[in-house]
Amino acid sequence: MSIKFCVLASGSAANCVYVESAGVKLLIDAGLSGKETARRLGELDVEIGGIDAVCITHEHDDHRNAVRLMQQRHGADVYANAGTIEALERVPKLQGVAWQVFTTGQSFVVGDLTLEPFSVPHDSFDPVGYVVSNGTARIGVVTDMGMATGLIRERLKGCQALVIEANHDVEMLRNSDRPWSLKQRILGRQGHLSNDQAGELVAEVGCDRLECVVLAHLSEDCNHPEVAVSTVRKALDQAGLTQTQVKLTYPDRVSDVVEVR
Repeated sequence: MSIKFCVLASGSAANCVYVESAGVKLLIDAGLSGKETARRLGELDVEIGGIDAVCITHEHDDHRNAVRLMQQRHGADVYANAGTIEALERVPKLQGVAWQVFTTGQSFVVGDLTLEPFSVPHDSFDPVGYVVSNGTARIGVVTDMGMATGLIRERLKGCQALVIEANHDVEMLRNSDRPWSLKQRILGRQGHLSNDQAGELVAEVGCDRLECVVLAHLSEDCNHPEVAVSTVRKALDQAGLTQTQVKLTYPDRVSDVVEVR
């Protein structure tokens, strides 16, 4: 039994990951508009009305834009923890959403997939990453985090594929024209992971089962795709994980489809 996934969008404007198994189709985050979500799913020959569930990581705009539409127009169940729901219910256009509430740290089942939500450090109410599994295949998705905690490392061990934030190159960020306060937030423990930190994380949690690392949430002005890939590639090679592919995600188009068994 396999799991397929594809990152429909990743970046500061919108984030959305499509995950498919034999029995269910779901989205992790829904940051695109409904129209754009449907268009990008269509490139995969997937109907937006066939999405069974949306699982939210945290309340920031670029992760929840199409939540209400996905539920009320397309019938998808929408999952989040209590802290994220509390924050989202303050948004007028999200009032009235019928939430499926999970507890961070406790797994829940959607179709034939088990989702394991775990806490991550980020500047929001109660942000999470997910491990998604079907008994044989296992993928980890962590797109916004300021640092890789021991908990994150433990949860990601044994995955065959990882969607991991590689937001910025530290020197490019420090030398950018961004306000110092923003630089401090990004570099802080609740900000975003750098290329070097992403490389260290995947090298530590990777094993001979790790087939693919997909780099997410790349900054458009404080990173370069080739720099992110080469940094993570070097860390994997130094750890002896030469079999692991490194792939990119994009803000304006879908990523490669990855399948693990």
